[in-house]
Amino acid sequence: MKNIDIAKKNFLNKELNLSKYATKSRDAIRLYEDDEDIRPPFFRDIDRIIYSLSYTRYLDKTQVFTKNENDHISKRITHVQLVSKVARTIGRALNLNEDLIEAIALGHDIGHTPLGHFGESILNKISLRELGEYFAHNIQSVRHLMYVEHNGKGLNLSIQVLDGIMCHNGEMLSSKYEPVNKDIEEFLKEFNDSYKDLKTSNKNRPMTLEGCVVRISDIIGYIGRDIEDAIMIGKIKREELPKDIVNVLGCTNKDIINTIILDIIENSLDKPYIKLSEDVYNALFKLKKFNNDHIYKYSMTDEQKEKYEIGMNKIYSKYLSDLDNKNTKSVIYRFVNNQCDEYNNNTSNKRKVIDFIAGMTDEMFLREISK
Repeated sequence: MKNIDIAKKNFLNKELNLSKYATKSRDAIRLYEDDEDIRPPFFRDIDRIIYSLSYTRYLDKTQVFTKNENDHISKRITHVQLVSKVARTIGRALNLNEDLIEAIALGHDIGHTPLGHFGESILNKISLRELGEYFAHNIQSVRHLMYVEHNGKGLNLSIQVLDGIMCHNGEMLSSKYEPVNKDIEEFLKEFNDSYKDLKTSNKNRPMTLEGCVVRISDIIGYIGRDIEDAIMIGKIKREELPKDIVNVLGCTNKDIINTIILDIIENSLDKPYIKLSEDVYNALFKLKKFNNDHIYKYSMTDEQKEKYEIGMNKIYSKYLSDLDNKNTKSVIYRFVNNQCDEYNNNTSNKRKVIDFIAGMTDEMFLREISK
């Protein structure tokens, strides 16, 4: 076992040179005690996420454009990998814990619904109507990893990873990202409160600097790539990008990513926060608005939106009726029958249906609503 002990030390050697603001492996907290092996805790969390069934389903979930015939248009898996790469680049430059960063980045959109943000908005309406609780993909990601994955047993990820996922919301842009200390109880309170107060929960700050890196990297990962996708399918033309934005950030995904990453490094090295310069922050803020006004609003037709909303409400009612009436031939029983007794006994039928729909791929959703 001597070589194994040496190998375990090798895994941790890079932590000897981490920033004083970095999260160390020894700081990892879990809800339940776990057997250790050769892998450090955050490295192990990466493995648990990428081997999960939910991670596999990223392959067929909408990023922005649903049911597009162009094979080069981004899916959710593309976005997640881009966020991971951007975040690890920043993390390495700032001497932060790349294992923690990668785990947060790869798991941050596990709870995303089919049809992307539009699907999320439909399921939010259903959740408010049926349960009196908000539905948000970042909160569902945490729920899925804690209570739904691994047949309802959860993956027992570290609190630092779960918190980074919960607080990753890339729609909320800031010029400065600063972590806030939390313990298990504070993390769980923020998580549970999110179902009742979504506006406040969107402002929750990560407990680690690594979580802050992923939060800004979420924006960097989609802002330029969504533009490239929109140009590729003819939604916009590159020359339509406003000059005042282009003059600061550039007009290609490559230039936008490079500009923002270098700006963050310049303003954040050896600091207990992640910061953007005023010029880059203002340009990025304007670019987000441009994308919203010219891309996201027109990612689906009104006819598609109506069809999908009617369809999601239809299958919600169908699955709920199937569970209430014990129609074991229903497709939802493929899900329920694979869940452990603890999940099935402690989860309402309404919540089970929402968990099931949230986990669907685009293809399964479209197939189910067409029946």
